[in-house]
Amino acid sequence: MVEKRVYLSLGSNVGDRAKNLRGAIEELPHAGVAVKKVSSLYETEPVDLREQPWFLNCAVEAETHFDAMTLLRALREIETKMGSKKLVAKGPRQIDMDILLYGSETIDTPELQVPHPRMHLRRFVLVPLAEIAAEVMHPAMKLTVRQLLRQTPDQSVVRGLE
Repeated sequence: MVEKRVYLSLGSNVGDRAKNLRGAIEELPHAGVAVKKVSSLYETEPVDLREQPWFLNCAVEAETHFDAMTLLRALREIETKMGSKKLVAKGPRQIDMDILLYGSETIDTPELQVPHPRMHLRRFVLVPLAEIAAEVMHPAMKLTVRQLLRQTPDQSVVRGLE
């Protein structure tokens, strides 16, 4: 099986947010995902549903031999194992893990869209991702992560933790 380079976005705004992120990252190798790089943690303003606690977000560069759907299932299992429940769409969660990029592939199924369809509109995704993968190319938009960040209309607050 060929290893695929993947980029993930992780977020948490319930409980000990930093511990939740670290716990999810520690679970990745057990789920067939080899972590290569982890961005700093960023405190971020809620974007879609604004009346909720601020998030901590980070980005992860990893390699996996899983196909994209198997990877998605592995991430959902980690979320469930950690007790994350998405009671409200875009609402508070203990841990949320999204596949941003899966190699240079484009995937469009009801369960999974890669590249993540809103990543270019979200500073909370682009700022951490640019820290570890500024020159990685978005396969559909043909722009680097750095260029996407420069062009995003999103002005929400994303600040690095001390």
